[in-house]
Amino acid sequence: MQYPFWNLAVGYGVLMAGVAVLHVFISHFAIGGGFFLVVMERSARKVADTERLEFLEKLSRFFVLTTLVMGALTGVGLWFVIGLLNPAATEVLIHNFVWGWAIEWTFFVVEILAAILYYYGWKRMAPADHMTLGWIYFFFAWLSLFVINGILTFMLTPGTWLVKGDFWDGFFNPTFWPSLVLRSAIAVMLAGLYALLVASRCKPDAFKVRMVRQTAWWGIAGLAAALPSLYWYWRAIPATITAAAIEALPTPMRALHYSQWLAGALAVLLILFGLIVPRRLHLSLAMVIMVAGLCWFGSFEWFRESIRKPYIIVGYMYGNGVEVRDTDTYKRDGYLSQIAYRSGDDGADLFRHACRSCHTIQGYNPLKPAFDGTDRAFIGAIVPNAHLLLRGNMPPFLGTASEANAIAAYLEAHLDRRPLSAIYGLQGIKLGEKVFQVRCGKCHPMGSPQDKTKSLAGLTQEEYRNLLNNAAGYGQGMPAFTGDEAERSVLIAYFRTLKAGGEK
Repeated sequence: MQYPFWNLAVGYGVLMAGVAVLHVFISHFAIGGGFFLVVMERSARKVADTERLEFLEKLSRFFVLTTLVMGALTGVGLWFVIGLLNPAATEVLIHNFVWGWAIEWTFFVVEILAAILYYYGWKRMAPADHMTLGWIYFFFAWLSLFVINGILTFMLTPGTWLVKGDFWDGFFNPTFWPSLVLRSAIAVMLAGLYALLVASRCKPDAFKVRMVRQTAWWGIAGLAAALPSLYWYWRAIPATITAAAIEALPTPMRALHYSQWLAGALAVLLILFGLIVPRRLHLSLAMVIMVAGLCWFGSFEWFRESIRKPYIIVGYMYGNGVEVRDTDTYKRDGYLSQIAYRSGDDGADLFRHACRSCHTIQGYNPLKPAFDGTDRAFIGAIVPNAHLLLRGNMPPFLGTASEANAIAAYLEAHLDRRPLSAIYGLQGIKLGEKVFQVRCGKCHPMGSPQDKTKSLAGLTQEEYRNLLNNAAGYGQGMPAFTGDEAERSVLIAYFRTLKAGGEK
């Protein structure tokens, strides 16, 4: 909290994804593309396949431009964005891996020089020299991945670095090797999928059939290698993190679930239209396959980012930039004493520094819809206990009681203060269900490990009233029920429709 706050309308998650995901796609394209080009060129030159060499020369234009232009631009953009969104975490990565970054940038310079010479050397160089440049292009692109992989995996599994603080302990961390194998496989898969997309535009003759099948095999091989390495990656993550994700983090588990379906769909499409009926592969279908591959890769990145919650560097720094070792200082002195650049609006400053890294008022991961129709007392009880109520999704609130109330007041000022019945146009049981969703369901969603249906079902009306009257006394930070009598009545009516297991 020693940095000025960069306040912008778009959610941090959206902005980060827009830049980072694009850069990650491009960087893996460049790595896999270098390998694909040089292996396929070597194979084509062995049999003097001029058609395939012409195809590869055209294909190399995309990979070289991607590496030089989009890769470099998005890489710079990524540094700009992470430095503004989370300067504290960026500082840690720079200070601990400064020589790693320097080496990676050197690798990247060699990579782009080799890529330029490779593209312009198709008709100007001896075949052996040209392929040597191709290997240099691929090898240094992969070395860049090797270095970046160590730093990325460090953020999820810093391992013994937390105790020793040693560069190599942080770099060769528990998920380093499975992640490296997984990303290398993904790079091969993406290169094959893009080449397949280009091959789909060829004339429907024997050459197209041959190229579609060859490029499809690259996609299949990459996917086949990626799937077991993804399982290896999962097993390398400490059991405490995966167990917490299974129990209380729906986002990474949803991403993992999507990845399974996408992998299956991708495999079927590649086998069917890449190997069995390659003549039927048209551009539109090849684009569907390409998108499926990118979505599958994106689901992994989504999983990797979200399973770190509530940390940005697991065990060392929370998502809002607070270092774990400073917990006692914040608990004693509060957040405001640690905010170096203040605007004069304490509620706004507290929200921005304690919450804004993950939430907006109304946008990405918004709080307004979550609290519309509630009141300051309810919000003020949620804020300091969110890490307990949401079972690990949130970092602990380390501020004072007055700071929690200041955040509650700031949020309340942005809410729709009408009753829930007026906001949503509901009455009766439907309104009771909405009251449950707003005041209870975020911490006790039905069907989750926190589902309290079994204890709620079958009680009498008086027992329900006593439960609501004494809600704040049930521990684990549970807030008091602060709704009016109308909300209380319809909520009880909704409870009376429940059966054990969440059925109605």
